[in-house]
Amino acid sequence: MAVRVDLIISLDGFATTTDQTPEAPMGTDWARLVEAYVATRTMQERVFKDTSGKGTTGIDEKYAKAYFENIGAEIMGAGMFGLHSFPDDPDWRGWWGEEPPFRCPVFVLTHKSRPSIEMAGGTTFHFVNTVPVEALRQATAVAGGKDVRIGGGASVVRDFLKAGLVDRLHVAITPILLGRGIRLWDDLRGFETGYTVSAETAESGVVHVTFRR
Repeated sequence: MAVRVDLIISLDGFATTTDQTPEAPMGTDWARLVEAYVATRTMQERVFKDTSGKGTTGIDEKYAKAYFENIGAEIMGAGMFGLHSFPDDPDWRGWWGEEPPFRCPVFVLTHKSRPSIEMAGGTTFHFVNTVPVEALRQATAVAGGKDVRIGGGASVVRDFLKAGLVDRLHVAITPILLGRGIRLWDDLRGFETGYTVSAETAESGVVHVTFRR
């Protein structure tokens, strides 16, 4: 069992965007940041339910496919579930549709208690108000010996990295400059100590950097 992170960041280290408007709630920068991953065959199938075989099959696809392999449980922040936009809506069921791509227990870190939500395809969202190490203990207990992924967002990932809880960090560095948002690397000086680092450049220009303990 390993604790894993897979995150997409910009060349200047930002994992979030800030150009959202009421008319464009995702903004245009987000589409630029995730473009290469969205284009892969795996993401087209798992996220967008397109089983036609459409999508790229190069190095980005290799990492997109690996993203879903051997995951027994996931931990994410309230923002990744969408609670920052719908904090008081008891019927809000997340950004991911009625059949989310996770297909495992997902622990959502939040300050408000909510009943668990069982979704189609094997995903169940549990809402927990706790510290990273306790959330990891709960996720590990139900992962069945498989890996636990810290899904995001950037602040949640950084908390787990600072606590020394991550065994493998993979960042896909998209060659764009955002200039603002939440930077993954803040307060992580020297993080690479104790990890073996490898890098691979995809056909899209995205650089995949992996830190392994």
